[in-house]
Formats: sequence, C-alpha cells, structure tokens
Amino acid sequence: MKALISKLDLDEYLGELRNLFSRAKEIDMQGDINIHYQFISQLSKVQFITPPSIKELTYEINNLAKHGNLYIDEIVEFVKIIRYFIYLKSLKTEGSLLKWLDKIIIPQQIQDIIEIFDKKYNIKPNIYEELDTINFKIDKAKEQITNTLYKIVSTKKLSPYLVDRSLHLINNQNTLMVRGGFNVVIKASVVGRSSSGFFYIVPDEITSLKQKLRELESIKDETLYKIRKEISTIFNAHLKFIDFINRAYDRFDHYQARVTLAKSKELEFVLPSHDNNITLKDFVHPAIKHNIVPINIEFNTKVLLLTGVNAGGKTMMLKSILSVIYLSKHLIPMKIDTNNSHIGSFKDIFAILDDPQNVKNDISTFAGRMLEFSKIFGSKNSIVGVDEIELGTDSDEAASLFKVILTHLKKESKVIVTTHHKKLASLMAKDQDVTLSAALYDEVQQKPKYQFLMGTIGKSYAFETALRYQIPSHIVKEAQIVYGEDNQNLNELIQKSATLEIELQQKIEELNSKILEVDRLKEDLYESRYKTHKNLKDHKRELDTKYYLATSQAKEAIKADKPQAHRHLNKAHKIVKDIKIATSKKHDRLDINDRVRYNNSKGKILSINKNRAYIELDNGMKLKCPIVDLIKIDNYKPPKTSPKVNIVKPNSAMMRCDIHGLRGDEAMEKLDDFISNSLIVGYDELLIYHGVGSGILSKLTKKFLASHPKVISFDDAPFSMGGSGAKLVKI
Repeated sequence: MKALISKLDLDEYLGELRNLFSRAKEIDMQGDINIHYQFISQLSKVQFITPPSIKELTYEINNLAKHGNLYIDEIVEFVKIIRYFIYLKSLKTEGSLLKWLDKIIIPQQIQDIIEIFDKKYNIKPNIYEELDTINFKIDKAKEQITNTLYKIVSTKKLSPYLVDRSLHLINNQNTLMVRGGFNVVIKASVVGRSSSGFFYIVPDEITSLKQKLRELESIKDETLYKIRKEISTIFNAHLKFIDFINRAYDRFDHYQARVTLAKSKELEFVLPSHDNNITLKDFVHPAIKHNIVPINIEFNTKVLLLTGVNAGGKTMMLKSILSVIYLSKHLIPMKIDTNNSHIGSFKDIFAILDDPQNVKNDISTFAGRMLEFSKIFGSKNSIVGVDEIELGTDSDEAASLFKVILTHLKKESKVIVTTHHKKLASLMAKDQDVTLSAALYDEVQQKPKYQFLMGTIGKSYAFETALRYQIPSHIVKEAQIVYGEDNQNLNELIQKSATLEIELQQKIEELNSKILEVDRLKEDLYESRYKTHKNLKDHKRELDTKYYLATSQAKEAIKADKPQAHRHLNKAHKIVKDIKIATSKKHDRLDINDRVRYNNSKGKILSINKNRAYIELDNGMKLKCPIVDLIKIDNYKPPKTSPKVNIVKPNSAMMRCDIHGLRGDEAMEKLDDFISNSLIVGYDELLIYHGVGSGILSKLTKKFLASHPKVISFDDAPFSMGGSGAKLVKI
C-alpha cells in the first residue's frame, strides 16, 4: 500500500490526513463503505471540537482482560475517550450518526469514574479523603523545604560562599550554588558541579526534611494504588464496553479527520459506484500546487490509450485516474466536481510506473516489467496503470506483445496505458473496447497544453521538445533526416487528424448551441400560440354570455307591454352594440398521431370522431376533448429540462442468494445488492444461504437484515432449504 501511495504522489497529502488523527492508525477503514459515507456526510454538517490526542490502548485492554491494574495516566486515556463521546452525544446530529451515538450507553459506574477527574484530568479533591490528607501533608513538607532553604540562604555565615541567592533545580531537587570551602560553615551533600567549578549542595537540614517527603510520597503511592485498583476492577467488569468505546473512538477518528481535511481545503467526497465506469470533471491531483489544469475525461471502455506530446501530462493523467479511484475507495476527500463525476469500484489497483531495473537483483527493465505484468494476470475487477509501456525493449516486438497482453488483461480488468508506440496505438485503435486519447501541443507557443483530445492518436513532438530544451537546431535537423520523410509525413497526418478533430468538435459545439436556441424559439412559439388560442376561447365565452343576455332582454320585450318592451329592446341593442368580435385564423387541420397541446398539457391524437378527439397525454393519461380546444404543435417534442429516473429491471436478480464462503464485507455488499434488485423486480420472499461454519456470517446476516428498512421479517429456513445455514426473508 505504501508503495502504491508513493507511486501516485499521494505521500504528502495522506500525511496531512494522518496528522489529523488523534492517534496513529492506517488510512483504510473496515466495514461498510456506504455507512461510512452516510456518517461522514452527516458529520460534515456539524460543528465539532476535534478529539484530544490519545495513546494506543491495546496493551492496556489486554492487561484489564488479565485482571491487571492500570496506572492513573492509563486510566486518564480512557477517561478522555469516554468524556469526548459524552460531548459528541450532546451535539445536534442527525440520521444514522445520531442513531449510532444514541446507541452508545455509558454505564453509570463508568460515568462516576469520569466525574472523579477535573478538566485537567487530575483527581478532584473531596472524593478520596485519604488522598486529600496525604496531598496536604506533601504540600506542607515541600513548603517547609523551600522555606528552610531560603532561611539558610539568609544566614550571614554562608553569605561569603554563596554564588547567588537563587535555588537551582539539579537532579529534580532544589540546591544552593556555593564556592569551595563552604563545609567550614555548613554541613551539606554535593549533588553536582557547575561549568565554572562551583558546587551544587543540599544542606543536611534539608535532607531529613526530604526523607520525610519521600515517606509521604510512598504513602501517596499506596493510596493511589488502592484507587487505581478500584477503578481497574470496575473497568474489568465493563470490559466489553471499554473495548467497544476504544474501537468506536478509532472509527470516529477516521470520520473527523476526513471531514476536518475536507473543510480546511474545500474538498468533496465521492462514493464509488458498483460499476467500473469512470468520468472525471475538474479533478485536481493533490500533489499539483501550481499551474493547475483540472483533469476532465470519460473512460467507459476497457482500455484507455494515452498518446501524444512528451511532458504533456500523460503520466499525470494516468496517476490522476488511479488516485481518484484510491481516494474514493478509502473515502478521502478530493478536489472534484462531484455532480458531474462518476467513479467505479475496483478490488485492486496496480501501478506499473517506474523503471524496475535493479542491479542488486540482476533484473533488466523489460524483465522487471514482465514480472510486474505476471502478477496481474488472473486478478479480477482491478484497474491497471502502465506508464511508458514500451520501456526497455524493441518497439516492433513490444507492440505485438503488448497488444496481446492488453487484449487478455481487459477481459478481467480496466487498463490505462501511456505510450509513444504509433504501431501499438494503431493495432489497438480497431478494438471497440479501447479509447484513444492524445495529449495536445500548442505549436504557436511551442509548449504542451496539458489537455487531451479523445478518439485520436497524438504526435510525440520529440524534435520540437528537443529544440525547446536547447538542443542545437542543426542536430535536430540531422535527426529529422535520419528519421525519414515517410515518418515525417506520418507525423504530419497525425497532427492534421488531431487538428481536424478539434475543429470538428468546435463545430459540433457551435451546432449544438444553435440547436438549443432553435428549440427555445420553437418553445416560445408554441407558448405564444397557446396563449392566443386561450384568449380566443375566453373571448368566445364572453360573446356567448353577452348574446345570451341580449336574447333574454328581447324575449322579455315580447312578453311585456309597450313601454316596458321598449326598455328591454333598448338594453338588448346596447348589449349587441358593445360586442366587439375578434377574428382569428382558421383552426389547423388535425390528424391522427399529431402532437397537440390541451390546456397546460401535451400529448398525441389517437383518434378523431366528428368534433371530438381521443388523446394520450405525455404523462400517460388518456381522455376525450373538443377539437377546438387543441393546438397543433407540429409533431415536435421539445427536450425536457427536468431529470427523469429510469429503473431498469436487473438481469441478475434471483430469489436465492449464496454468500457462503465470502468475507464479511463482500458478503454484506452482495446481500445489499441482492435485496435491492429483488425489490426492483418485485420479489417478496427471498432465500439467503450463508452456511453454518463458525457462525460469523450468520451473525452478520442477522444484524444486516434486522437493520434493513425494507425487510419485514426473517427466520431460519426449513430443513429442506438449508435449515440454520440459511434465512427465509420477507420484504
């Protein structure tokens, strides 16, 4: 693992993460990565104090298991952990993180021990009377020693022999610095000499007082022994909790370090997907500090072949792809556009990047490369990165050899290769599982662009690079003559192809932009036609109302006598006079399968019967409506801007899942996928075979099923279906 981290230039970055751990540990986390991701996501929303520095406590836990006694400083380490979890439980968390913290119940006896210590982790006064008494006596003894020393310093007899009147701490005891001949006026023990030849002395009067202090400290040690024995006995009684809280602290330490690093650098977390597709958007490798050019690439085939200019970023592209996979695999934050990136999941990462030549082991470059390749064959669901694949052997032979090697490797793994072999690139170009990508060169400024063009082979620009690094031009020209006109022409064709590809992509982008504009204009036109049609309908409704009122007045005039009749007729004439008739174009002719608009919905005409049409709306609803209420929209269906989620029925869903023989994390991952697929397909009863064995898989399966939100119930399967080695599950 360390070798891989070094090859990917991640040492310094991961060192930053390690420095955020409260105690040293490996980078990788054990357990379900999906649960870890949930906890990290939820912790990212919380403001929290970073945990205190804690020592490794494996030895202390083993000592407790053997009924041993901890020292006070060892007890304090556990107190720090438990006190920090009490703090975490007081925070406003949510989701699975909240549930996890709520499930941590601290036994009352352990809580009582926590209360023994103050904020500086010293034993509080008024808890152990015997300890308080001995501490008081020790303080008095120390005070008496200090006062006695100052009293001796003040005596006139000793004054001529004193170098100064300060107390000097030598060998952890207060002493006086005196000149030679001091023994005439004072009895004392010499405990040291200064560089100037003076003596450090402890007066005999002080020695007796120190003997008394040592006796008091011995009594204190006996008192502390009783206290730590009492606490150790309680810890031993709750050993399972002590062991759990110690492991839980490491787990949270992983989370907080990652979240703290992400917040400090504005980084993002990416959860790897179950497939092996890779799309990177604006990824920045942590090792790049200056002249940053974000990585953007889509790699959904089996092989990615990186060609093109020297020092153009091919190796960094390779390292970036492998680094993204490593970082996401271990949930380490990175600089990336998470919304538009997709990172697959791989069991192993192989990086063949260095020259393996080793004089000590008598191995050549090519032989070393072959040895590294031999270790990859047979590995499944891995990603392999090979830099300068042609290193160390004849180019023509290598092209044929590596073509076959890559063809076999891609059956089980995903492969990224950098190469200057045009022959190898041309051999692999016909394979549909291969994506070609070329590092681009700016011929005007005569330097690499650190950008890549997909779907083409790149030119190496060896001669141009040589000139840029001050190789004399006449030497380069001579080399070009040796290289030959045919090869030069081939390079020019490669460059022209790349240039045409760039121009084509630019034109495609311009065309797509224009298409979007036309689509927008069409949508505006449809909207305008809809509003016009609606206004006409509203106007017709208004006319109908006014004609009804005018007709009513005319009828009333017929029924009434002459004076009243005139009044009704006048009202009718006034209503008719006020009516303004709006004209419109003739309604579009509608036919079956025409796309139409009905009120705010769109759909297609299924049939027409006289003045009514039977239509199917885009949301699946079918209805009959008057033809006059429909607006034709030219069979054009504008693109929808809202995302649409399609659930595809998986081919792998089964009613029976066999996890027997798998490791715990692999088994739970397979079981999670199986239940998800079964829910999509519509199964409601499943059989999960985990075997009997040591019982570990059985426990893990029970725990997983009990926590799964879609599992209704589960029990041991009937004897004929596996008995206690299987579970019958209802979802």
